[in-house]
Amino acid sequence: MAEELKPLEPQNFIHAFIEKDLAPGGQYEGMTVHTRFPPEPNGYLHIGHCKALVIDFGTAEKFGGMCNLRMDDTNPAKEDTEYVDAIKEDIHWLGFDWDDRFYYASDYFEIMYQCAEELIQKGLAYVCELTPEQMREYRGDLNTPAKSPYRDRPMEESLDLFRRMRAGEFPNGAMTLRAKIDLASGNFNLRDPALYRINHQRHHRTGDKWCIYPMYDFAHPIEDAMEHITHSLCSLEFEAHRPLYNWVVEHCTLPSKPRQIEFARLGINYTVMSKRKLRQLVEEGKVSGWDDPRMPTLCGLRRRGYTPASIRNFCERIGVAKAASTVEYAFLEYCLREDLNQSAQRVMAVLDPIRLTVTNYPEGQSETFQVENNPLDPESGTHPVTFSRNLYIESGDFMEEKVGKFFRLYPGNEVRLKGAYVVKCTGCVKDENGNVVEVLATYDPASQGGNPADGRKVKGATIHWVDANNCCEAEVRQYDNLFDDPDPDASGKDFLSCLNPHSLEVLTGCKVEASLKNAKAPASYQFLRLGYFCPDSKDCTPDHLVFNRSVSLKDSYKPGK
Repeated sequence: MAEELKPLEPQNFIHAFIEKDLAPGGQYEGMTVHTRFPPEPNGYLHIGHCKALVIDFGTAEKFGGMCNLRMDDTNPAKEDTEYVDAIKEDIHWLGFDWDDRFYYASDYFEIMYQCAEELIQKGLAYVCELTPEQMREYRGDLNTPAKSPYRDRPMEESLDLFRRMRAGEFPNGAMTLRAKIDLASGNFNLRDPALYRINHQRHHRTGDKWCIYPMYDFAHPIEDAMEHITHSLCSLEFEAHRPLYNWVVEHCTLPSKPRQIEFARLGINYTVMSKRKLRQLVEEGKVSGWDDPRMPTLCGLRRRGYTPASIRNFCERIGVAKAASTVEYAFLEYCLREDLNQSAQRVMAVLDPIRLTVTNYPEGQSETFQVENNPLDPESGTHPVTFSRNLYIESGDFMEEKVGKFFRLYPGNEVRLKGAYVVKCTGCVKDENGNVVEVLATYDPASQGGNPADGRKVKGATIHWVDANNCCEAEVRQYDNLFDDPDPDASGKDFLSCLNPHSLEVLTGCKVEASLKNAKAPASYQFLRLGYFCPDSKDCTPDHLVFNRSVSLKDSYKPGK
């Protein structure tokens, strides 16, 4: 078997924090590391989520701990069980598991409500009747404190109103429950943030039981504490929210005290990471669905032929940092190419076929050659390909008149046919319009395997081919970046105007060797000289073969370049 890719071990400040916490005298001395991955089930996971996923599950794995999977379903607006199932599938595909530690934020709605009442009774929360517009107006600035005329509302009155909010007596937007922290704080997240809002909308799990829902900043620390999370790892935009996270943990009666640590999110050029924008691409028909192979979603990458090893390796190699940065999409492709180079079976396919007739090969006869499956993995063995008088080659491998440094077929030149014989071009056949429709050649019977018996040197290239009498027809989809702008997500840009009109090229009438007749996903193949391809997981059948190009064969990109 090919040697398994060994990801680089990056220096990781999160691991350094955890090691300190676990050391003698540390906050979690003698405890088991416990993390969580809390996606919102309002869309499909994309490569940006994957970084967080690898950090959460990988950190627990490194320290021999546990990682929970929790659906952050505190907002009923666009949440759906379809997304829950897809998230589970993606995580399992990447090779992570949560055993029986699967939770929903909505599991804790009653506990969150009790915590809110506790804060009211402690004088640390109040019901506010400012409208959203007034909230923004009264928020103040760095020189002006925020204000609320309801801040000194008696505890009993706030408690009564909050209970009536829960009972559904008030319309959406009429009231919020706010924490009483510091209206003059330089951190605006502490200027009496909203803890609950009224939302008369059906929830995908709790139905119509609730018409008030907790804000994320209030719900998240409670969820973590209830699950005994030790380290709550989240993206950098929550750094300014950490004081509020700690305030909730400190002032609510909870069974544990988790620690929040932030890291920079993953940015990749030539793509967008916003679920709202990805949903817009789907809903407006700019792509075929969430699993369109051009999408940065994990299901899209999987359909395109990305492997779990390549994605995990990518996430581990880019490391964990505090400073935001953008990674080149080419590096993700590099990691895939590196993985597939070791694991993908080599086969022959002709995407732009033209007939090659070996005029001195006996008609009606054929023979079988064994072609190596992977030169980097001798144990992978070989597979048979047949050879006959009638072959297909790439039309680009023939020129009627040589131009420049062209070492393939042209009249008088010899080339090797991969795994078979040396052939010499003798001419071509044209149609009535002057187009070349057939290339003519003779073969050297004493050159089996590509080495002439007389020892002469063949200066021509080695080209791929398929037996016209024993091959399959296929559709091949060649993908490029979905956007032709390296930063389609930049402020002020209409990201839809940055779509690449050439992101998908569909080739029909392609010819592939007969061994691919029953190809099925998730198999990966290197089409010799062309790139890495996989059977489409939706559309490929034995009667209609469809292959997606996962990544080109070579690229000028080098890590660190």
